[in-house]
Amino acid sequence: AMFIKRTLKPELLSGARQFPAITLTGPRQSGKTTLVKAAFPEYDYVSLEIPDEREFAMTDPRGFLSQHSGPIIIDEVQRVPEILSYIQGIIDRDPDATGRFILTGSQNFMMLDRVSQSLAGRTAIYKLLPFSLAELQSRPPMNLDSLGEPMLHGPNKPANSLFDTMFTGFYPRIHHKGLPPRKWLAAYYETYIQRDVRAVVNIGDLDTFSRFVRLCAGRSGQVLNISSLASDAGVSHTTARRWLSVLEASYIIFLLRPYHRNFGKRLIKSPKLYFLDTGLLCYLLNIQSGQDLVYRAERGAVFETFMVSELVKNFLHRGEQPLLSFWRDSSGHEVDVIIEAGDRITAIEMKSAQTVASDFVKNLTFFRNTAGPNVRTALFYGGDNAQIRSDVAIYPWFWV
Repeated sequence: AMFIKRTLKPELLSGARQFPAITLTGPRQSGKTTLVKAAFPEYDYVSLEIPDEREFAMTDPRGFLSQHSGPIIIDEVQRVPEILSYIQGIIDRDPDATGRFILTGSQNFMMLDRVSQSLAGRTAIYKLLPFSLAELQSRPPMNLDSLGEPMLHGPNKPANSLFDTMFTGFYPRIHHKGLPPRKWLAAYYETYIQRDVRAVVNIGDLDTFSRFVRLCAGRSGQVLNISSLASDAGVSHTTARRWLSVLEASYIIFLLRPYHRNFGKRLIKSPKLYFLDTGLLCYLLNIQSGQDLVYRAERGAVFETFMVSELVKNFLHRGEQPLLSFWRDSSGHEVDVIIEAGDRITAIEMKSAQTVASDFVKNLTFFRNTAGPNVRTALFYGGDNAQIRSDVAIYPWFWV
């Protein structure tokens, strides 16, 4: 299979030159193992998914670590979280040695707590999501500083249509092996629920949890109303909140926070819910093909989900926190995404239509008039050509 270059690789290498340990986390099957092996080919490698390695690490952590005198990759470290305090001991004996340990793990909740307790200040933490569109096209991610600038040229249109791209999603295995997305995603989803979720929280009734996840899928791109979600799922408000945090911590969903400045208007306080992979979202919405998606009522929400997840990857794969929010005031004006960089604000709208209608830019214009002169505005849409309208830079979907 062809190796697709990951945007995060140079970040990992530079972190390993500065910190004793690097921690790489992200959802299952996002390509963490492939990436660390490619970035650190000369390191010893051990996976705690393998039962006898795990057993050794649990029963004799000192012996386990002393087999490896040089630097080491420890995969799926969340399987033996106790080992972190032994790693801390090794680091503290020689705190100036960098790049000693490369740790990966998928269950963010337990793992990151343990990592930050044991290895605070001793590790850099990175997050790897499935492929970005840019990675699939072998190009650097869009430079977000240029968002809002009129550009007439950008990346070439990919072979796959927008709808096939969203339907397939971005999990590496589907692309490497050319697998039918629904079949692979069904297995992925089952494994995720049966194994990972069970290991982390006492879910009790897996059917109810599964229904809850599907209800979340129907709400991707919407402002989160926990009470209505809980009552539709038949669970308590507290349970719904806990399950959401499980989905968020395992990178299945992303909660986009509301923008904090109110310009004298009442603002909405709840976050918006997005899935981080449109393939998984389409699977949960029971969409059968890219073509099927064209005619579905959810098509706009899936497009917005695609755009938001690509922006999240743009930040995370450069080793940064996503500085993203959305804006909506009490009178119903709304902007899909706000990006803050220093004192510059970029407001972005997303429309799945293949042609630009004149009212697509009205919320952006309203926001710019409200928020002041430092605002830049951009619109991504489902068509092929860049253009400018009322000072709004309009980009095709595949430039993200």
